[in-house]
Amino acid sequence: MRVLLPFIKLFKHQWLMMFTGLILSITTLMAGIGLLSLSGWFLSAAAVAGLTAATAMMFNYFTPAGGVRFLSIVRTASRYGERLATHEATFKLLTQLRTWAWRKLLPLSASNMQGLRQGDLLNRLVADIDTLDHLYLRLLTPMVASFLMLAALYLFVAWIDADLALVLCGSLLLIWLLLPWIFYFLGRKPGVGILESKRAYRIEVLEFIQGLAEISLFGANDRFRARLAESEASLLNSQRAMANVTALSQGALILCHGLVVVLMLYMAASGVGEHLPPGPMLAMIVFMTLACIEMLMPIASAFQHLSACVSAAERVNELVEQEPGICFNDQNTARVTRGELCLEDIVFAYEQDAREKTHVLKGINLSIKPGEKVALLGQTGCGKSSLLSLITREWLPDSGRIVLDGVEIDQYSQQALTDGITLVSQRIYLFSGTLRDNLSLAQKPVDELPTRAERKAAKDTNDKLLIEVLQKVGLSALLLGEEPLDVWIGEGGRQLSGGEQRRIGVARALLRDAPVLLLDEPTEGLDKRTEREILNLLFEFAKDKSLLMISHRLTAMVQMDMIHLMEEGMLRSSGNHSELLVKDEYYASLNHKLS
Repeated sequence: MRVLLPFIKLFKHQWLMMFTGLILSITTLMAGIGLLSLSGWFLSAAAVAGLTAATAMMFNYFTPAGGVRFLSIVRTASRYGERLATHEATFKLLTQLRTWAWRKLLPLSASNMQGLRQGDLLNRLVADIDTLDHLYLRLLTPMVASFLMLAALYLFVAWIDADLALVLCGSLLLIWLLLPWIFYFLGRKPGVGILESKRAYRIEVLEFIQGLAEISLFGANDRFRARLAESEASLLNSQRAMANVTALSQGALILCHGLVVVLMLYMAASGVGEHLPPGPMLAMIVFMTLACIEMLMPIASAFQHLSACVSAAERVNELVEQEPGICFNDQNTARVTRGELCLEDIVFAYEQDAREKTHVLKGINLSIKPGEKVALLGQTGCGKSSLLSLITREWLPDSGRIVLDGVEIDQYSQQALTDGITLVSQRIYLFSGTLRDNLSLAQKPVDELPTRAERKAAKDTNDKLLIEVLQKVGLSALLLGEEPLDVWIGEGGRQLSGGEQRRIGVARALLRDAPVLLLDEPTEGLDKRTEREILNLLFEFAKDKSLLMISHRLTAMVQMDMIHLMEEGMLRSSGNHSELLVKDEYYASLNHKLS
């Protein structure tokens, strides 16, 4: 249960709405029990009064009838208000939980996420956090409300008959204490099973959708659909088991409550307080006991969800309680201004916990002077992209150091490093939004300007800049219509071709004025003519910047100040284009094949 404490502590931020929901829940229970009790007494008293004409004339029908109407209205209004308050508190808690989880997640590096499947991560951030809303809505609120209602019920019945109050509330308290734990142990396995089955099913669905093209291409649809069907069957079995536990718990609760009703009927039959014979007071006590089922019923399902909440909390805590693998020095005010980059004896391996590491980089020494253009060439898997990941601090080297403008890279703040380096990666991620939204990622927001007129002027100027950049990268075809920047490009840029997506990645780079420009296969997937155009545009943009480009093609190598050939994590040969043609046979043969 201790794993739930970090989440319960977050409840204090929504205490007012939660307390309002609790008060309205107690009011609903009071009105419901009072309504049935008063109705029972009223009907019995009216029947007794109607036995003779004298008592019928003296009986006050109007006050209890008014009380019944009043309690009916109060019960309806408080139930409606309780639903509004508790669900509003739940939605705010979910928002706060997700914000809290994201804030914990954002500082984590690639090493923290190593081995975590995308579907599993998505499940923890969505389904597991959704499961935690049961803590307040289905566990804490009904349990606390029923306990406080028991205390109020005891005081009221004890005012009439202390012995009956002790028997009634003692029996209900015994049910309140014992049955939830029985339901918890019965529902623990299917509750965790539902959570795990949902996780497995979500992972299978996500992987099937993401790889649908390849799955169809290689004729593996039947195999993947069979795995989906197996995951679905597992989920249905867990849900069926939980439904059986729910039915059993409700049946047990109704049985125990029925026994309490019979017990109270027997106890009250001999008299209720000073009322001998009990008469209408017997009906009031029995109907009051019958009405108590309303406050007991929620606890039948409350503790069934506890095991799922604990399991979800463990999985979320496992993710958010990690110490960030990479820390930034946010106290340092140093900025990247010149773009001088130096890598000294860099050694790196991905499998940090393995006894025998397979090093991806083995003693790399590399320097880039301000304004210099350097290329890294090599076959796939030789360590080029890993080297860029170390420069951008997605990973940490096992040994060696990286120095940027004379300052070790781990001494920069995250903001300073982000402002000082622009990266065009192999994978261009486009968000489900407009063209403007996806380009504005590379810019500082104009919303920070003080006045509305300044923000509008800045927006108009910025729109002109965005259109100009899009035209430079050859995306004029997208600039059609009255509001071209408001074109919706779809989830992941599905409205665009692969080449257009890559051009948007280049356009983002052109919108940033960082001293260091890192290019990771920036023209992959483009034809040779377009590739030369894009590289010329990037080189013109980076004429005063330090540029490091990794590639396995020789386009524009003539324009490079230095070229390094990588092989198996080491720099095998270095020089400019002319020098390598003379001293490196592999480079010369590659140039001959591709020219």
